[in-house]
Amino acid sequence: MRGDTEWGSIPGLVRSAAERYADAEAVVDGRTRISYAELGDRVERAAAACLAAGVEVGDRVGIWAPNSLDWIVSALGAVSAGAVLVPLNTRFKGTEAAYVLRGSGARLLFVTGTFLGTSYVASLRRAAGEGTGGTGEGPLPGLPALEQVVVLSDDAPADFRTWKDFLAGGEGVGEAEVRARAGELDGSTVSDIIFTSGTTGRPKGAVITHAQTLRGYEIWSDLAGLRQGDRYLIVNPLFHTFGYKAGVIACLMRGATMIPQPVFDVDTVLANIAAERVSVLPGPPTLHQSLLDHPARDAHDLSALRLVVTGAAVVPLRLVERLRGELGVGTVLTAYGLSEASGIVTMCRRGDDPSVIASTSGRAIPGTEVRVEAPAGSPGEVLVRGFNVMRGYYEDPVATAEVLDGDGWLRTGDVGVLDDEGNLRITDRIKDMFIVGGFNAYPAEIEQLLGLHPGVSDVAVIGVPDARLGEVGKAYVVRRPGATLTSDDLIAWARREMANYKVPRAVEFVGELPRNASGKVVKGELRGP
Repeated sequence: MRGDTEWGSIPGLVRSAAERYADAEAVVDGRTRISYAELGDRVERAAAACLAAGVEVGDRVGIWAPNSLDWIVSALGAVSAGAVLVPLNTRFKGTEAAYVLRGSGARLLFVTGTFLGTSYVASLRRAAGEGTGGTGEGPLPGLPALEQVVVLSDDAPADFRTWKDFLAGGEGVGEAEVRARAGELDGSTVSDIIFTSGTTGRPKGAVITHAQTLRGYEIWSDLAGLRQGDRYLIVNPLFHTFGYKAGVIACLMRGATMIPQPVFDVDTVLANIAAERVSVLPGPPTLHQSLLDHPARDAHDLSALRLVVTGAAVVPLRLVERLRGELGVGTVLTAYGLSEASGIVTMCRRGDDPSVIASTSGRAIPGTEVRVEAPAGSPGEVLVRGFNVMRGYYEDPVATAEVLDGDGWLRTGDVGVLDDEGNLRITDRIKDMFIVGGFNAYPAEIEQLLGLHPGVSDVAVIGVPDARLGEVGKAYVVRRPGATLTSDDLIAWARREMANYKVPRAVEFVGELPRNASGKVVKGELRGP
């Protein structure tokens, strides 16, 4: 598999793409258009700046920013300098971001300026402006390991650095030094840590290597049929595997053009598809559904669109049929993955029947085994083994041992059924996770946050169907004695304390929560028949 031999590492892939596809358009970001040769130069400059800033192989570098050319360049620059990339969800509030930065021990952070009216720098300052048991030398005393914060903007507070200033710092570092650092990396080197919340509600970081990333997304590119000359609208967030690896990494492999879009807005998607002749549009089913149902759809030329890859939720057969029939999309595929398995486990194949694509997530990818702990055709927990399974959770051997056994099988926490052809259908989630418009929401984490409200005595959260987002959260709350808390009060409070997709859309007050003999909330009773 070429992930181990031809490229060797992600900087090897970047350099290969810069040479192989030199004059082809690599990234379109607003009015900025750069070729693959220019992208390679920019990534090397960013890597040189990381070296000048003291980044060593294995250092964690965070990035908290929306989809953009700067995200792509800074992330690939950091990884090329040997750093372990730690992407942060742009929906996070400052406290949530600080938790991941603290847990990963990140030394350097790339952060956007103001995005969607929010100053991420101010948000971080509120969350980590004071020390908690350590005196950091960097700009945020509450994050003692964090030495430098680079704002991806033309201006920054006095104790932070601008992107331009950061890049200028690397001007004394030569190409030979950058190439030498990249040469220290191989397939077994850790490339990133993707933080994901589990049933405990405490985010855990899945450790993934260069070889796992390269091998997994060469397979993805092959199965999807991504090819040179494709124009790929990256709406999936780059902080997520679907955006970064099935997007940026896959495009680098095939010489496709990346068009990062910072916010999902259907009008912008339609305009981009028409103006940029977009041919590839992966994303959650909600994205494609809103595209098909938009009243102004026929006013845009969508004829270049040929490839859609979706997943992360139930995919209606009607959606597959409409994409093919109404938009003329030649290839519609579904897939299943999780951060702990490099984001890719199963995938449909081109030529599969529409009913298979709609009702299953396809078959195990090459080099991967999937089994279900149940008799054939019955639902059971999905287990995965193969090259794609994480090394473990970062500095958390106890949590790692809970999901990885001695034979290399990963317990996914998802419930599924395998058919006779090996196609996997996900039917439920042991972890009670639900998916809000493509974002994973974990009830235990939301429950912990809601439990901090002074008017809440007890709380349970479940996912309920929603026409627009697929699923949303509903909270069952027991008030503290004497509290006059209303649902509007709690929802407004939650919007200030957590990312929007985690905020329950409905609150029901109850006298007590149904619990079993061991004290666990019986969520089946809350969901009803």
